Amino acid sequence: MAFFVYFHNLDSHEYKLFRTFARFYLLNNIPMKVYNLAEQNSELNRFVAEIRDVNVQHDSLRFRRNIERIGEVMAYEISKTFRYSTKDVQTPLGIAPVNTADDKVVIGTILRAGLPFHQGFLSYLDKAENAFVSAYRKYKDALKFEISIEYIASPRIDNKTLIVTDPMLATGSSMELALGALLTKGNPDHIYLAAIIASQQAVDYLQKVIKHPNVTLWVAAIDPEIDDHSYIIPGLGDAGDLAYGEKE
Repeated sequence: MAFFVYFHNLDSHEYKLFRTFARFYLLNNIPMKVYNLAEQNSELNRFVAEIRDVNVQHDSLRFRRNIERIGEVMAYEISKTFRYSTKDVQTPLGIAPVNTADDKVVIGTILRAGLPFHQGFLSYLDKAENAFVSAYRKYKDALKFEISIEYIASPRIDNKTLIVTDPMLATGSSMELALGALLTKGNPDHIYLAAIIASQQAVDYLQKVIKHPNVTLWVAAIDPEIDDHSYIIPGLGDAGDLAYGEKE
């Protein structure tokens, strides 16, 4: 960032132009921060292990519940970054000052695999509004597909905190398009992208296409690659089928 070298030679007009350029440059070139919760030791790792395990994941009820629990843990971790202020709460014996979040949260979810993940977030962020987007792979042949979005139901999201949940980030395209669809409903103050398992390719892709200081990506695990069918390796298989049964 060599433009800082000439800072002392700028007149007032040039300095204003410099600040405008510097702000634009910095805001649009900061890589999206990624929070990989697998880097911390917690019970979250057990929940992820069970949804991966072929000896456990066939139990669809347990699979859905584990995805919910991952959503609950992730909601708790994300909530630590919300904006807080002190409120006075009347108890039977006096007044208790309590720090509570000021964020107005909207949880947006990609159907259908995202439903139990969404419920986990909603269990903790129970005052949140909700949004739903359909995003699915429309195959052209065995290996080629495009992401199709045909449905969106969302409140206005202006000046709110948007959390977009999708259990699996294989290529990152579904998350990118779902976010674009939701942004037609307004301009949120902060955006959290949340996934359970992401491929490294998807993480790299989203960091490349999303350049904004108020977007962060939260994942429970990052896997090294995807196969020719764009399934995450080692991944867990098809999350939607495991949660709700195979589709035709």
